[in-house]
Amino acid sequence: MLKFAGSVLAGLALALAPLSVADAQILGPEAPRCVSGNGPALLVRVTGLKSRAGTIRVRTFAGNNPKSWFDKKARLARVVVPAGGSGPVDVCVGVPRAGGYVVDIRHDINANDDTDKSDGAGVSGNPSVSFLDFMLGRKPPAERVVINVGQGVTTVPIVVKYLQGGSFRAVGA
Repeated sequence: MLKFAGSVLAGLALALAPLSVADAQILGPEAPRCVSGNGPALLVRVTGLKSRAGTIRVRTFAGNNPKSWFDKKARLARVVVPAGGSGPVDVCVGVPRAGGYVVDIRHDINANDDTDKSDGAGVSGNPSVSFLDFMLGRKPPAERVVINVGQGVTTVPIVVKYLQGGSFRAVGA
């Protein structure tokens, strides 16, 4: 029995551990799906971090219902990974079937699981968003943010933007 329990724990640790593919480290509990190409899945590639402190939260939403986008009650998946390391942060998120999806991310710099003024954010398609858009709940147009996912793994590049003045901008922009 102990041998079986040890094998199960070792297998679980491997499944949850980051995997490495061609110098990129893929994070998240679904990482094996992206490594094997066993989709449908999203490989969310987060760049533009102003620091490596805290965590990255990735959420997915159905692309066919703009009213549900960015609503935590309507999310399909939520994955939180450490922001440490260097280079892009690659997070694998499985989706239930091929189709359209919207992805948002938050760089929670102090890892308090709350949105603070110092935190960064991003959305699939990297649309321009002002603070006023955010405050009024205006959502970017579907043609900018909906990602079409097939049966394989679809890479979704997202550049993190931080509040600077009255708009959200990428670091150095």
